Amino acid sequence: MKKILKLFVILMIIAPSLTAQQVNTSMDSTVITNGQVTIKGVSVKYKATAGKQPVWDDKGNIIAGLYFTYYERSNIKDKSKRPLFISFNGGPGAASVWMHLGYTGPYKVKVDNEGYPVQPYGVEENPHSILDVADIVYVEPVNTGFSRAIDSMDKKEVAKRFFGVNADIKYLASWINTFVTRQNRWESPKYLIGESYGTPRVSGLSLELQNAHWMYLNGVVLVSPTGLGIERGTAVEAANLLPYFAATAWYHKKLSPDLQAKDLPELLTEVEYYTINELISIMAKGGFLPNAEKEKAAIRIAKYTGLSKKVVLEHDLRIPKNFFWKDLLREESLTIGRLDSRYLGIDKSNAGDRPDYAAEYKSWQHSFTPAINYYFKNHLNYNTDLEYYIAGKTRPWDRSDNTTGEDLRQAMAQNPYLHVMVQSGYYDGATDYFNAQYNLWQMDPSGKLRDRMSWEGYRSGHMMYLRSEDLATSNEHIREFIRRSTPKEGEPAQYIRKRN
Repeated sequence: MKKILKLFVILMIIAPSLTAQQVNTSMDSTVITNGQVTIKGVSVKYKATAGKQPVWDDKGNIIAGLYFTYYERSNIKDKSKRPLFISFNGGPGAASVWMHLGYTGPYKVKVDNEGYPVQPYGVEENPHSILDVADIVYVEPVNTGFSRAIDSMDKKEVAKRFFGVNADIKYLASWINTFVTRQNRWESPKYLIGESYGTPRVSGLSLELQNAHWMYLNGVVLVSPTGLGIERGTAVEAANLLPYFAATAWYHKKLSPDLQAKDLPELLTEVEYYTINELISIMAKGGFLPNAEKEKAAIRIAKYTGLSKKVVLEHDLRIPKNFFWKDLLREESLTIGRLDSRYLGIDKSNAGDRPDYAAEYKSWQHSFTPAINYYFKNHLNYNTDLEYYIAGKTRPWDRSDNTTGEDLRQAMAQNPYLHVMVQSGYYDGATDYFNAQYNLWQMDPSGKLRDRMSWEGYRSGHMMYLRSEDLATSNEHIREFIRRSTPKEGEPAQYIRKRN
């Protein structure tokens, strides 16, 4: 009896770890499937590899397994000229599902033409995927998607090793090095593409891959970029929001008839000029701004934002984004979205200074969560009892010492092949389009890199690709970017002196 009790106690102690180990699947295993889709009217056959590749510590011990999905076009014999795109999402705890099933992958989530959920849920072929011209791997950092640290690592250690601007870049660069070696893609032109927080991630990776692994890239695509650690100061930070406010107010028809009559780019050219040439200096004067000048500025800001002059003055010209999302349509008892301000929400009360919830994000969760869980199991044949972490499992995140904008500039300076393209939605209030342009200006104050930098804008929000018209256009812009960043055969990576 004593032996039975002793055995029972031992089983009770080890059972939880056994259960966890069964759920936290092998850190180094993959499943291969084959598929075929039609892209731009052409049938494209591909091989998909889904599974995990390890992260090792300095002693060679496995400390995590990163889930990835890798698509290769099947009929390509010579991969030396075939671009490889390495794709990340943001958050920093967001899974790769958004770019994977929203943007560049061979299948996309079923939504209407403006990006709203429809039933039945599911996926459909993506006729604009870049898989016709490039292979793509979607990578899930630790605690996103199915990626996990080993079970024996406690939460503090996980956070220390993986949850921070620079820790994230260091281990992901090592992982990419292993992936490229395993897949025999060292000869291929290589690109990083990141969305939202994925933009500081890929910006930092561009330099880390060069310095630590001698891996040089052809291009970096920044989709809805963050501030990249570039200092703005309070005056610039407040002033730079005005073009976004104007775009959103124009979309919701809250501007005066003369402004509404203008097309969006024409309006924004006017607002951007005022922002750069007048508003920044006005904001810089702060509380010492003369009353007459403050009154004049309030009238102009109210004109461009659709808010009342009274409200603008109450906020001393500096409109908080949360308040704007709440106030613009307050008289209609509606709020507008943060990441995409075309989306509408309803609050418990019209009063208050911020919306109750992010209308756009709830809409996207609505359509993406069923789709990704269906897709992995039924299209990729990847079966696991792990929960697919869409977002929110990487807190606390260490944001200190963020020099990723400068990292990207330095990587470009060191690598004459390296090009950068930025893609922004005009109605994105989280990572607004004008600050995305401002990033490029400040990254390259000398102007020496501007011929390798480009920016594209779209009439949608943070995930511009959810609008069907922008899905086609933005993917085509990536194809054009590949062409621009592909040197002629034998063309050396070098700077040429300009001689008189």
